[in-house]
Amino acid sequence: MKTVYAIAAALGLMLAGCASTPTSIVKGPTSARPMLADAGIPSEGAIYNANTFRPMFEDRRARHIGDILTVSIVEKTAANKSGASTGNKSGSASFGIPGPLQGRLGTSVGTSTANKYADGDTQTASNAFTGTIGVTVSEVLANGNLVVVGEKQIAMNKGVEFIRFSGMVNPDSIQAGNMVSSTLVADARVEYRTNSQIDRAEMTSMLSRFFQSMLPF
Repeated sequence: MKTVYAIAAALGLMLAGCASTPTSIVKGPTSARPMLADAGIPSEGAIYNANTFRPMFEDRRARHIGDILTVSIVEKTAANKSGASTGNKSGSASFGIPGPLQGRLGTSVGTSTANKYADGDTQTASNAFTGTIGVTVSEVLANGNLVVVGEKQIAMNKGVEFIRFSGMVNPDSIQAGNMVSSTLVADARVEYRTNSQIDRAEMTSMLSRFFQSMLPF
């Protein structure tokens, strides 16, 4: 009986976990704060500082930790797989009958087998994910590439939708308006998760089926 209570408690924790933030394939924090700008070594008569310099006549594109850019998510994939195989196998065997038994069984006995099979398989998978999300630069690599990460939460009725994104952006890929397409992001991880009531209802149904399976009827 204790085992039943322990399993029920574990399932209860699973149900409670469904109402919290769902698991994610995006690792690490989903935001970053800008680093304090280094004022540099003061010099008489000079106002230029390479650490805080931004060109006056250039688009303010993301380049430092904490900067924000917009990712246009346009992910479409399709995969098709098909295959077929056939085979044919046959065999036979015969042996002679000793003289005293030939009257009943004949002079020889033979047997044969034949196996044939055919197998076919077709698989198709496709998905599409479109939208936009603002991401934050969390790291600037030595070659200038930007590691970005971001999260968007949308509360609708009694559920929350989580949209997360992370990847590495080449600054040359950033377009006007400080926007980059997700197809140009390396190591991109795009996900859509939810902790809606539907998910919890499915888990509740699983719990009910578990206890019903233990009833004597």
